[in-house]
Amino acid sequence: MKKVRWRESKKIRSILWNTIVYIILCSFGVLVLLPFFWMISSSFKTDAEIFVFPPKWIPSKIMWQNYPQALTSFPFLRSLRNTLIITIGVLIGQLLTASMTAFAFARLRFRLREPLFILVLSTMMIPYQVTLIPTYILFKTLNWVDTFLPLIVPAYFGGGAFFIFLLRQFFMTIPIELDDAAKIDGCTTWRIYWNIILPLAKPALATVAIFSFYGSWNDFLGPLIYLNSPEKHTLSIALQYYRLGMTFGPTRTWAHLMVASLVVMLPCIILFFFTQRYFIQGVVITGLKE
Repeated sequence: MKKVRWRESKKIRSILWNTIVYIILCSFGVLVLLPFFWMISSSFKTDAEIFVFPPKWIPSKIMWQNYPQALTSFPFLRSLRNTLIITIGVLIGQLLTASMTAFAFARLRFRLREPLFILVLSTMMIPYQVTLIPTYILFKTLNWVDTFLPLIVPAYFGGGAFFIFLLRQFFMTIPIELDDAAKIDGCTTWRIYWNIILPLAKPALATVAIFSFYGSWNDFLGPLIYLNSPEKHTLSIALQYYRLGMTFGPTRTWAHLMVASLVVMLPCIILFFFTQRYFIQGVVITGLKE
C-alpha cells in the first residue's frame, strides 16, 4: 500500500514539475516572440500610431497599402534576384565540395589524414576579419571586386570547416561494410560516394543546406565589402540603404521599414518552420563520436 502511494506521489510530483517547466518555457517563448509580433503589428500602422504611448499592439486601422508602397519604394525584386543568385550558388558549392571533402576524411585512407583534418578544424578558430584584408587584395588583383564571384567561388573550395566536420561525423556512422560490398560489386570510389553515401546522408545534407542558406541570405559584411554597384546589392545591403533613406527622406515611414524587414525575414522564418527537426539533427550530428 505504501509503495502504491509512493508511486502516485512521485507521479504527481513529476506532473507538477513538468507543468512548471512548460510554463517557464512558454513564458520565455512569449518574450522572444514579442519583438516579432511588434514588427508585424507596426507594419500595418501609421507612424503616429507606432510611437504612441502607451503602445498599441493592435492597430486601430489596418494600413494594407504599407506593403505595396514599401516594396515599390526600393529595388526589392532586383535585390531579391541578386540574393538568390548568391545564395543558390553558395549552397550548391558548399553541399558539393564539403561532402566530397568529408567523404575523403571519413572513408579514404591516405597519409597525414588526421593532421590535415585537425588543420582544417583549426581554421574555425580564425576570425573572418583576420583574413579580410589579404582576401580583398587577392580578389582585387583578380578583378573580382564588384562581382558576385568573391561571394560564390570560395564555397567551391571545401565548403567550410564546420560543414566538413558535420558531414564527416555523419559519414563515420555509416557502416564501412557498405563500401566493401560495393567494391566487391565493382563500384569505384566516386560511385560509392555518389550512389551510396550521399543518399544515406540526406539528413546531414539537409542540415548543411539550411545553415548555408541562412548564412548566405543574411550575409551583410561580404556584400558590403565586395559589391559597390547599386544594381548588384543584396537584400541586406538594400535594406540598410532603405533605412538610411527612410531616416533622411520624407516619403518613407517606419511602418515601411517594418514591412521591408518582415519581407526579408520571411523566407528564413518559413524555412525554419518546415525544417526545425533538421536544426536539432544538426546539433546531434556535431556531437556524434567516432
